[in-house]
Amino acid sequence: MKYQAGFVYLVGAGCGAADLITLRGYDCLRRCQTVIFDDLIDDALLDAVPAQAERIYVGKRRGHCAMPQENICALLVEKAEQGNIVVRLKGGDPFVFGRGGEEIEALRKAGVMYEEVPGITSAIAIPAGAGIPVTHRGLSKSVHIITGSTANTPDGLPQDIDRLAQLDGTLVILMGLHHIEALSGRLLAAGKPPHTPAAVISGGNAPHPAVVRGTLKTIAALARQNNIGTPAVIVVGSVAALDFSVPVPACQPCGGE
Repeated sequence: MKYQAGFVYLVGAGCGAADLITLRGYDCLRRCQTVIFDDLIDDALLDAVPAQAERIYVGKRRGHCAMPQENICALLVEKAEQGNIVVRLKGGDPFVFGRGGEEIEALRKAGVMYEEVPGITSAIAIPAGAGIPVTHRGLSKSVHIITGSTANTPDGLPQDIDRLAQLDGTLVILMGLHHIEALSGRLLAAGKPPHTPAAVISGGNAPHPAVVRGTLKTIAALARQNNIGTPAVIVVGSVAALDFSVPVPACQPCGGE
């Protein structure tokens, strides 16, 4: 693949260990001249970036924003117009609540060429790491990925949360830990059975990995009691009762006398 100067590659880093990135994404990192990266990126990925390349951190966490989104968009345009091969490195996938579309709109408006390189989204990878498949034959035939926080409603919850409660598939809620009491309460009020399995998982490159399982009625209290921190993924549906995590090998006796 020939890499072009004045070009932006929006690369999904995957979710967790560095080797979850795609080969295409890794090759982009090896050849870039500027990397603009988010939170929760495995540091080992930055080791692939050429030593002379510029590294710019623009991460966002709740309550902290290294750089406003409009400034990130302007920075991408600026670095590309200087003739650089730019990698915009994002956790998970750029198009799953990663604002990749907003950045592409800015690049297109400025006439900057770009390519999106998909990554493994946390909506699938984080539950999988806890042994939860987001679909499973006989339990869940659909999966719905939802933002747990929005600025467009009075209570900060998704506008269609009541309709989502009527679905039989799996609900995967990202960025919802802050509103978990309100989220579970709205789902219950809209008719979701209280005994519906639910889980909260803080995984990947989260600072304090943890998994809590319960029901829709109990999960908010369990998450608080266990001090689950952000970032976290909330899973609601029958699959949340499954645990296909890799078993810890039994201790084998040593071969000594």
